[in-house]
Amino acid sequence: MGVVMAVDAGTTGVRSLAVDESGRVVAISYRDLTQHFPRPGWVEHDAGEIAELVEETLVELVTKLDEVGHTTIAAVGIANQRETAVAWDRSTGAPLCRAIVWQDRRTAGRCRDLENAGHLPAVRLETGLVLDSYFSATKWEWMLRHGGVEPGPNLALGTVDDWVCWKLTGRHATDVTNASRTLCYSIVEQAWSTGLCELFGIDSGCLAEVVPTSQVVATISPEVAGGRLAGVPLSALAGDQQAALFGQQCVAPGLAKVTYGTGSFLLMNLGAALPAPVDGLLTTVAWQLGEAPSDLAYALEGSIFSSGATIQWLRDGLGIVGSAAEIGPLASSVPTSEGLFLVPAFTGLGSPWWDPHARGTVVGVTRGAGRAQLARAAVEAMAYQTRDVIDAMSSSAGVALSELRADGGAAVMDLLLQIQADQCQVPVVRPTTTEVTGLGAAFLAGLAKGVWTAGEIRGLVREEARFLPAVSRARADADHAAWLRALERSRDWASDA
Repeated sequence: MGVVMAVDAGTTGVRSLAVDESGRVVAISYRDLTQHFPRPGWVEHDAGEIAELVEETLVELVTKLDEVGHTTIAAVGIANQRETAVAWDRSTGAPLCRAIVWQDRRTAGRCRDLENAGHLPAVRLETGLVLDSYFSATKWEWMLRHGGVEPGPNLALGTVDDWVCWKLTGRHATDVTNASRTLCYSIVEQAWSTGLCELFGIDSGCLAEVVPTSQVVATISPEVAGGRLAGVPLSALAGDQQAALFGQQCVAPGLAKVTYGTGSFLLMNLGAALPAPVDGLLTTVAWQLGEAPSDLAYALEGSIFSSGATIQWLRDGLGIVGSAAEIGPLASSVPTSEGLFLVPAFTGLGSPWWDPHARGTVVGVTRGAGRAQLARAAVEAMAYQTRDVIDAMSSSAGVALSELRADGGAAVMDLLLQIQADQCQVPVVRPTTTEVTGLGAAFLAGLAKGVWTAGEIRGLVREEARFLPAVSRARADADHAAWLRALERSRDWASDA
């Protein structure tokens, strides 16, 4: 069969990988993506750089595959950072401004005004989301009002999957998982909402065609990767967290995964029935594996804005480590954080708090605190934030978690997964590969082309380690209560946001 390739166009970098018929990742290419912070709370990417990095990683990946004799490429899938807003000219293919990243908080005031005007209940019912600057619609609106983007027949407004799809194939398309994260898409009607587009001042004609997650979208253009991928079907588009949910094979209702990436994202499969909105959490499309309504599944999601970004801050902002890989050993060098708590609300708090005015806080600092205690507090914060989401799921949705599947870059840290198991009081499972976002995109692409059946894919996902709770629930609850006290001190800090 050859291999299936996937592009994971993430927040901090672009990774392309190839998966063979056994589900093994046989080659990877990666490039860092430049982060731009023009003002406090603003985060931007150069969409042109994203396209360049996709091209570079694909060229390198094809070269690596040629070297090991994998010359047949059956399909390509795309996973992407969600909610990030891109605007470009369809006649020239050039970006019209920098992409506004999902972490960006510049439209927090606009979202507050919309909520005060009474729009939140209708938005919640139609989209499953909340009025927050996290999502794409107010970012597109800002581009049109303040970013120099002019309406017109050649204007394309999209997300990163759409942008990459356009650059690889020339088709302006997005899938249901990404569309469902924009605040312009009705997950009830499964279509762009005329009313919501009008609310945000967006011409729906500028938005992409919405397609299923796993389906042939187009074929790769001859200009890509020196023509080596010409004619290969692009057969999957998926938001990175939904791709990871599929990569972890959480395909039955009640199964859940957490991805520790730039942020942390916990998704629980809810099956084909659209649930009512749950306070503090998001309802989103998990995937659509074909054209039929029964091919669509929903998920309950908690979105945490800063996890890996916290590690980046410790490395780049404070310089307490030289590389992200040093955090785990440094944090493990001390038995506790000695009462020090780091609340990484650098761009506000996501689920279940949804507080755009929160800001990063370090409390409990004593003279004996040092690099190791701060590193451990950062690792503990990832676990505490994930527990916050799980507690909200359990109390609001009545869903009891029996097992948590973990992936993402930080999932390589045994310390993190052990603390997570202790806090959640359930087993935490790490798969043999933590590249489950790219793996999920490859599985979705291969499924569309008949490379694998759904049953065969389930057999390809293997467990590498299982972490069981090692402390009592009373101890875990006491530690978590102290975390909540620290978190409360970060709330509503930037009142002018």
